[in-house]
Amino acid sequence: MTFNYRCSQCGKTYDIRPELTVCPACVAHQADNEPLRGVLEVELHGSITGAFDPFELLPVERAYFPPVPVGGTPLWEPRNLREQTGFPRLFIKDDGANPTSSFKDRASFMVSAFAKKSGISDIALASTGNAGSSMAGIGAAAGQRVTLFLPETAPLAKLVQALQYGATVYRVKGNYDLAYGISLEFSRRKGGMNRNTAYNPMTIEGKKTVSLELYQQLGRAPDVVFVSVGDGCILAGVYKGFRDLLQMGLISAMPHIVGVQAEGSNALCRALATGRFDAVPAFTLADSICVDVPRNGYHALALLQQFRGELVAVSDAEIVRAQARLSASSGLFTEPAGAAAFAGFLKVFPRLERGATIVVLATGNGLKDCAAAQRGIEMPESLISSVNDIL
Repeated sequence: MTFNYRCSQCGKTYDIRPELTVCPACVAHQADNEPLRGVLEVELHGSITGAFDPFELLPVERAYFPPVPVGGTPLWEPRNLREQTGFPRLFIKDDGANPTSSFKDRASFMVSAFAKKSGISDIALASTGNAGSSMAGIGAAAGQRVTLFLPETAPLAKLVQALQYGATVYRVKGNYDLAYGISLEFSRRKGGMNRNTAYNPMTIEGKKTVSLELYQQLGRAPDVVFVSVGDGCILAGVYKGFRDLLQMGLISAMPHIVGVQAEGSNALCRALATGRFDAVPAFTLADSICVDVPRNGYHALALLQQFRGELVAVSDAEIVRAQARLSASSGLFTEPAGAAAFAGFLKVFPRLERGATIVVLATGNGLKDCAAAQRGIEMPESLISSVNDIL
């Protein structure tokens, strides 16, 4: 198998090298307050038949990956939810079971390996929380130095997690979009590798592994996949994995992808309707998908249009209810961004085929943001001293 970069916008191809992050021809037209232009994808050449190892479809050899068990996450079969909704082939992909309890480990794992192969030991990035704590943890296993820029609203658990892993953390007086810009300037001045979502092509390449796993776990491609959407990078990764499987002739059709956004952070939903991105301040309790300008917006929008995917917006109240219902019905406690995908399923399932194989991606563990989770439950306020106080 051989690999190269291809620009998702103009189609120009490039050799894979660490200093190349976005298409030079397209990024020359980059404007402020718009998604990245010239996002690069890894293009593969070759063939496989039958069973395969996902590492065969990655552009970095297995030997460069750090010794940490990323991927291979459980595919839950939620019996109670299946009975409640009438979907006997509903599955939940639990990526909160990754080493740092986040889907973002897939991207960090890939970036870490690429940095190792390139002889780079310093990695910087901006994050709403999960990508940062993920890169910090994976970097710790690889012996790499990680510098992280977090917006001031990042949940405390994610900040503590990154610091525990030994990352250098700077809290930014502002939102994720400001942190993103600062991190890029930092990398330009200090060197090393920047892991920013979509900006580093390996982030999409790492995230595609979830689709390869779903194919292997199900023995086929699912019919419908629900995925929460912020920057649009996970969405692109899901598409990329299934596109690779299509290219290899292992599946015959692209699954129907449903991207789910929070109503307060719905730039892609607006762009799908209007054809343009506008910078509107975002707000949602689902911090992992809270972005003003989705960095992978143009690329994600093109994929949705090409493969006839759809976008659904859910309110914070719907996210909170979905989080509590998923926990109480299945025993899977996911963070608000993961619950957003489930909220999207609950919103549209009446119009889906009952026999369809449906997967909801749960992208992070609920303990990463306990403050948000408390909105969906009633905390006991009184103390008891004996059983007589309650009987």
